[in-house]
Amino acid sequence: MALTHFDAKGDAHMVDVSDKAVTSRIATAENHIKMQRETFDIITEGRAKKGDVLGVARLAGIMAAKRTADLIPLCHPLPITKVAVELTPDATLPGIRITATVKTTGQTGVEMEALTAASVAALTIYDMSKAVDKGMEIGGLRVVLKDGGKSGRYEAL
Repeated sequence: MALTHFDAKGDAHMVDVSDKAVTSRIATAENHIKMQRETFDIITEGRAKKGDVLGVARLAGIMAAKRTADLIPLCHPLPITKVAVELTPDATLPGIRITATVKTTGQTGVEMEALTAASVAALTIYDMSKAVDKGMEIGGLRVVLKDGGKSGRYEAL
């Protein structure tokens, strides 16, 4: 299988999707941000000096999904029909588990939009909490679901 973002000469190019069928597409990505217990408590108890960390992170993830084509050079601008960003506190990390789901009806998938939403949500948590915990760790970024289009359904194990 060849990489689709390179032409016969090896130059990067935007894939031509004009001949692809318009189908319903969905993708879900996940990641997490680990932090000190004190930071976790500040966020989950709503005591952060910058405000509602999880609420702002959710909005940042939604906004990021809509701007993915501006950030990733070869992504197509897409008519996104839904973005959902779930932020779930997990005391066992301690930290926040992030799940981003993006939907569209179009000619290419939304995996990059879901990955971008999850990434920016985690970065926003870091930004809003770094005053108390510069050692937070973002990890586990991956696509866990992709459906629609010629390649069909993919679900991570």
